[in-house]
Amino acid sequence: MMIKTIKMKRQTTAAGAAGPVITRRLPMGFVNVDKPAGWTSHDVVAKVRSLLKSALGVPVKVGHVGTLDPMATGVLPLCIGKATKAAQYLVAEGKTYRAVMKLGERTDTQDATGTVQSRADQAAIDGIDRARVEAVCREFVGPIRQLPPMYSAVKVAGSPLYKAARAGIEVERTPREVVIASLRVMEMDGPSVTIEVDCSKGTYIRTLCADIGDRVGVGAHLARLERLRVGPFALGRAVTLERIEAVIRSGVIEELLEPVDAVLAHLPPVVVDDATADRLCHGAPVTAPAGGAPWRADQLVRIRKREGDVIAIGRMAVESEAAQGRPGPFVIRVDAVLAETGDGSRED
Repeated sequence: MMIKTIKMKRQTTAAGAAGPVITRRLPMGFVNVDKPAGWTSHDVVAKVRSLLKSALGVPVKVGHVGTLDPMATGVLPLCIGKATKAAQYLVAEGKTYRAVMKLGERTDTQDATGTVQSRADQAAIDGIDRARVEAVCREFVGPIRQLPPMYSAVKVAGSPLYKAARAGIEVERTPREVVIASLRVMEMDGPSVTIEVDCSKGTYIRTLCADIGDRVGVGAHLARLERLRVGPFALGRAVTLERIEAVIRSGVIEELLEPVDAVLAHLPPVVVDDATADRLCHGAPVTAPAGGAPWRADQLVRIRKREGDVIAIGRMAVESEAAQGRPGPFVIRVDAVLAETGDGSRED
């Protein structure tokens, strides 16, 4: 993790003399939260942001990676401080979910929070066995096209679909391609089917359940959802909000933080010296060090010094050497700066 020291206002003594400069250390890193049911992702962000401000006395940026609906539980990675600038490089990572779908009922939201629109005959539901469900699930493995649900934040003509849905308006949507890497039936108890799904970003599990139900022939909706993984963040290492609050109040938030360097380990590392780090953090491109990975144009890299966390995210580019008529050496152009470039007096 990285802890950033900031300068606060100089305090004045009772005699009017200037006292010492008070410093605060602001955290930077990721926190793997086990989100409880009933909380929106924004609720979790607001809670942790409030706890940090109360503990440190200054605002700290907090964001999240991958929204979870209120009914869902499980992994919700939070990015703290300047790690919010690194979150965009994590969102493309795959996700794993455990879901329970209920066969025989279709709802307007495709999940248990909605209104039941249709029910299949009990005899038809009883006639669906596990082998049938598993066969249908296999049909959904690989690249598939999903129609975004009306109750979603997907925007059409600049307006979120859920606003139209709440007004009773059906909006024409364009199917989107997502990838289901694996889809396993874990348990079947009457109409309740537990599945585990490895999928790409942008996959709606409730839509997947509804589509499976339609393919089976009796309809279905999502009854429960738990996210088991987002990229390197796994449920087994997630911490509850109660634990987060206790740790922050005790003043040892470092215990919670996962460093950017570890979280973005899927990006090749580039180790630089202090002078090069300073140039990069001020936006100047630098020549990629020799003897590194076999670089390619537009490749993202994580830039770090020999000691400490990631200082920036860079992108490889090729310098032209027109005189020789061949591409020149690779240079690193900065995509996002995570380290301090000034006196550290504020969160940019």
